[in-house]
Amino acid sequence: MTHGALHHVELWVPDVTRAEATIGWLLRELGWVEHQRWPAGVSWKLGATYVVVERSPAMGAGPHERLRPGLNHLALHVTGREAVDEVTRKALGNGWSLLFADRHPHAGGPDHYAAYLENADGFEVELVATTGE
Repeated sequence: MTHGALHHVELWVPDVTRAEATIGWLLRELGWVEHQRWPAGVSWKLGATYVVVERSPAMGAGPHERLRPGLNHLALHVTGREAVDEVTRKALGNGWSLLFADRHPHAGGPDHYAAYLENADGFEVELVATTGE
């Protein structure tokens, strides 16, 4: 294992079923596999890294707000521009909406090819393919 590599990310969500339908769908589309499941959550794993969505009893009130301190978004590698376009097209039919549509797919700059997606609970995912892939 690489020293300092990301081990896992845990997202507290208001509705696990809704998160599984969007975040889980996207992770599975990108090759992640279900890792663990319990009454209040589920996780998916790719390599040594896993992502958890959980409805914790310790979670405070109020919706997730990506523009406040804390998690802004997850950025995931996607193999090439065509794959970014294909996954984005499918995601739009699976509970995701496109952020920054007026600058898509270069919202991150002219040399950055990516899609920025947001689900109904306000979680953002960036699908990234670098220029030349």
